[in-house]
Amino acid sequence: MIVRYLDVLVIGGGQLVNGLRERGIEFVSLREFLDTTTPGGKLVFHIFEAVAEFERDIIRERTMEGLEAARARGRKGGRKPIMDEKKLALASAMLTNREIPVREGCAAVGVSRSTLYRHLKPDGTAR
Repeated sequence: MIVRYLDVLVIGGGQLVNGLRERGIEFVSLREFLDTTTPGGKLVFHIFEAVAEFERDIIRERTMEGLEAARARGRKGGRKPIMDEKKLALASAMLTNREIPVREGCAAVGVSRSTLYRHLKPDGTAR
């Protein structure tokens, strides 16, 4: 197999190359002048693979440290909840009043039908 860039193969952790090697298929990278049909090419590929794995691990470690630091500062990840207590009470009152269609209740509160039913049962009580 001939590839133009090695990074696509190395990013996958070398699993693609190992799978090809098991089937007797070697590859050549045109940009990096890497040929796994030679012992030197295999060595260089394994070094690239090790460096890529190291880089992934460092990125993962830094990301986890950043998340922990943010939590220590009181930050919480993810989207802010769209349904607050005020909206929940208004939506519950509208659902218990059967004269108001659910569509209008959702529009008044500013949420979709699925969001409304995620927080309230069809009779208007909280989940």
